[in-house]
Amino acid sequence: MKLIQESVFISEILFQSNQVLYAMDRINECADNSDHMGIWSSIQSFLISTSNISKIFWPKKKYENRGNHLRNLLQIPDNCDLKSRKFRNKLEHYDDFISEYFEDLTSYHYVDLVMNPSLSSTSLSLCHRGYNTFNNTLILKGEILDLNKILEKVILIRNKCLKIQSF
Repeated sequence: MKLIQESVFISEILFQSNQVLYAMDRINECADNSDHMGIWSSIQSFLISTSNISKIFWPKKKYENRGNHLRNLLQIPDNCDLKSRKFRNKLEHYDDFISEYFEDLTSYHYVDLVMNPSLSSTSLSLCHRGYNTFNNTLILKGEILDLNKILEKVILIRNKCLKIQSF
């Protein structure tokens, strides 16, 4: 990989990392203000930016060498939590989920956009989308994503990129 190309990817990782940090700040601010629309907008931004980072490190087959090179450069293990884009994909293809959900059910119980679902009487398995402001977890179709864990990885990668960029 050419040095300029490497530099551009490091800059892009930093840009996306800053987007993640900004989204997290907005999530916290919106939670403090009970702004549910702001929270969901910021969660989507958070997931998109983390997925953009993921695609740089684990690209399609054609660019596999690039991903390997950048992961080696920044010492990012192949099993890093950022590798999975499952939660972003769940939101991106939510329309498919809605169609499939209503095709298969005879009883329709639809609970969506729940705030602090673990504190309510709603079963987590029935919660289609939920966000817990107390522990910063996202619930999508019964699965839980700890945003703190993802944020920690993004900050670690961002710091490594800043070190490289300072040389």
